[in-house]
Amino acid sequence: MIATVLTGACVLAGAGAALSAGLGLLRLPDLLSRMHAATKPQAVGLLMVLVAVGVRFPTGGVITTLLLVALLQLTTVPIAAHMVGRAAYRTGRVPRHLLYVDELDEALSPVPPGAGERPSGRGPDSGGEEPDAEH
Repeated sequence: MIATVLTGACVLAGAGAALSAGLGLLRLPDLLSRMHAATKPQAVGLLMVLVAVGVRFPTGGVITTLLLVALLQLTTVPIAAHMVGRAAYRTGRVPRHLLYVDELDEALSPVPPGAGERPSGRGPDSGGEEPDAEH
């Protein structure tokens, strides 16, 4: 009886989280907000459904499979969201005025010519002395 109630509650919570993810994709205004709605509630919804299946079918094979699915989901969703966000940033799809801190601006800006070069004779291998110009 308790397992049935817990299973139903987890399935309903998972379905509610998945529904909120879908509504967020439809209603949120910009790409970063939609990306957040597509990843966070979707992952939580899936985990709740996995818990429901684990409670309903508590065998070793099922639990192992559910843990593997949860692990893969929790590792691939953030990486995919990161890659989509970075691609959107690079292609100009992210409105810069909405960002509080723009950490990628400096990291992705082109390096001016000569800015990345070391002056000759002043590197860590040279001992810090100027080369003798008369040799």
